[in-house]
Amino acid sequence: MVQRIGETVLKETSIRTQVEASRGDRLRVLIVGAGIAGLTLAQLLRRRGLAPVLVERAGPDAPNGYMLALMPLVDPVFEALGATEAYRSGSVAMNRFRIRDRRGSVIREYTMGGLLKAYGDYRGVSRGDLMEVLASSGGAVTHGITVTGLEQPGSVVAAAFDDGSEAEFDAVIVADGLHSATRDLVLTPEQVKVYDTGWGGWVVWTDADEDDDLGEELWGVGAFVGTYPVNGRLGAIVCGSRDDAHAGLDSFVARLRTAVPTAGDRMARVLTEAVDGRDAYYWSLTDCRSATWSSGRIGLVGDAAAGFLPTAGIGAGMAMESAWVLADRLARSDPADVPAALVGYEKAQRPRVEAAQDNSRNLAPLLFNDASFAATLRDCAARYIPLGIMLGPIRKLLEDRPAGVH
Repeated sequence: MVQRIGETVLKETSIRTQVEASRGDRLRVLIVGAGIAGLTLAQLLRRRGLAPVLVERAGPDAPNGYMLALMPLVDPVFEALGATEAYRSGSVAMNRFRIRDRRGSVIREYTMGGLLKAYGDYRGVSRGDLMEVLASSGGAVTHGITVTGLEQPGSVVAAAFDDGSEAEFDAVIVADGLHSATRDLVLTPEQVKVYDTGWGGWVVWTDADEDDDLGEELWGVGAFVGTYPVNGRLGAIVCGSRDDAHAGLDSFVARLRTAVPTAGDRMARVLTEAVDGRDAYYWSLTDCRSATWSSGRIGLVGDAAAGFLPTAGIGAGMAMESAWVLADRLARSDPADVPAALVGYEKAQRPRVEAAQDNSRNLAPLLFNDASFAATLRDCAARYIPLGIMLGPIRKLLEDRPAGVH
């Protein structure tokens, strides 16, 4: 089977064929998870002359979910992938950002360009379009397969798969997401800490409007609505506590519209169309942090290492950056060097990733607020806080981007 991605292909390939193709590699790498982090890593290693084995437990037609806002952190990664033009074609620049208060009134509208111009663009992209860009150079993948065992006898990792096959690798990279099953083969439950906001959100898609460079958010009491442009569409997330979610999206939107009857044309349209029967993807707003990112020859990257809340719009970018740093260290390693390479990668990236994760966590109580008095104080403060201060932690990450990565 050939899965078409943009103008190129990812070729559905048996695990046996992938393993055979990697057998002569100077470094045999298994990547578990073909999401953003795993696919980025695989494509970067392929550009460095390796043939990593890429497996994904989901089927090739699994939904691609949600929208993303990518900071300029990702620009060097796309350059390394040779995909800068494809990325810019498949995304839109978000030059403006508008915040509405608990009553629907505009608190502030910011211009993003002036704050981030020195670093690059702030761009909106759907996860599906991003996956197409990452896959644009083609390559092999095996869908519908799960790793059931990982052992490290001597100087290799022995991997077992649920189709009964087995293979040996010099390195195994776990990239199968926030709720990684493969991580459970490496770490104990006590080594993975979950941060739970108690909230969740429905992601829905609607048509683009004329403000195709504008991200807009409604900061309500017991509700949050974010709307973000991507290429040719508008993505929205409608959030509330998970207790409120039990009644369903229709009931939640009805109560929100009663509480906030006027919040501008875009919000009105998004809320109307959210309950018109179109598909909605529910996202439980939690994250996780792994106590260690490596164990011998097994490493973690992306959400498997440190998952993100969507509050700062930086999780996908950090996953791509981490995959970029990891790819460089692996590509320059011999088999004997793999454990040290994984330790060095973690030492370089963990402080950056956890600082970004902390920023996302710190924003959660601001956006996901159930108390009317606290929301009033928040709205008053937001009128006077410059965006430069709010983006301070992200600008520090941009100023201190990894150096020495090829």
